[in-house]
Amino acid sequence: MLNPISKEFPMAQAKKVTEDLFKPNHWIYWIDFLFFDLLGWASFVCAVTAPDFSFRQIAAFVVAGFSLYRAVIFVHELTHLKKGTFQTFHIVWNLLCGFPLMVPSMLYMGVHIDHHKQKFYGTKNDKEYFDFAREKPYRIPLFLFTMVLAPGIFLLRFLVLTPLSYVIQPMRKPLWEMASSLVVSAHYKRRMPTREERRVWLFQEFMTFAYSLAGMTLMVFGIWPWKALVLWYLAAVFILFTNGLRTLAAHCYRNPPDHEMAFSEQFLDSVDVPGHFFLTPLWGPVGLRYHATHHLFPGMPYHSLGEAHRRLMKELPPGNPYPRVMRSSLWGALTQLWKEAADFQRKSARTAADR
Repeated sequence: MLNPISKEFPMAQAKKVTEDLFKPNHWIYWIDFLFFDLLGWASFVCAVTAPDFSFRQIAAFVVAGFSLYRAVIFVHELTHLKKGTFQTFHIVWNLLCGFPLMVPSMLYMGVHIDHHKQKFYGTKNDKEYFDFAREKPYRIPLFLFTMVLAPGIFLLRFLVLTPLSYVIQPMRKPLWEMASSLVVSAHYKRRMPTREERRVWLFQEFMTFAYSLAGMTLMVFGIWPWKALVLWYLAAVFILFTNGLRTLAAHCYRNPPDHEMAFSEQFLDSVDVPGHFFLTPLWGPVGLRYHATHHLFPGMPYHSLGEAHRRLMKELPPGNPYPRVMRSSLWGALTQLWKEAADFQRKSARTAADR
């Protein structure tokens, strides 16, 4: 359970000093996304056409990995933007990023928003949260290892199981429930879509299948080299592994699954890593290095979070809890999580021995 001192957080004042930062700028969204998405795919093509293991290939692959990672993370923004807005942006995001990387927005939207609900956050019902700080430390690298397997699972899900489920209808329900969500928990069962959702989800599922089938067909007929698939897989691992590190640094993960936290407690269980102005956005793009500030104001657009952080640090009264959510770096956040998990296990072992 988190410290009850969280009740001291001056929420009313925090809202007042940031009240002009909630309007999303369409131009920033479009320019940012299109620049990095197109840079990512251009770099990916360069990596495919470059000599194997050459400096040019490695450099192009790294640029592609970080650029496409930033482009992918815009799905997080799509989840929080006001319903009915940015509809063209949403479509373009799927066409240029979600479908080719086999992470259509349906995998995330409708799932992530539960993570921000007070009655869900940090409890057993929050499938984006796992109490790593209360478990054995090996669960941390084990979580990262699943990122290596995930692209293969996505490929199997959309290229093979999707068309198969069209023929074998009993497969549809388990496919929706157990293989249609981007979550931390492997035991999550997603509810079946509503009538409105079903039409959109079916379209996104089919389009992801069509993209994967088109890519495989081009390779089978020798139009694309097979190493495009290898580099696609490695790029997907790069993206997911980097995001896995970011996810581990996003929260303290101390909450036991049977405890429902107050809103301010949820904030103090989250982490900000302002870090370096150039390096930190590589692993925490689209405002996610300010993850605690995002949990404070989930509806604030990503391009305002940095300014919100600076104002809160400057204008909130001395002694307020806001600075406690900050970590100096990604490494600092990860090592603290590992240390807390190891300390918790040692304390648990001593308690068991004393009984």
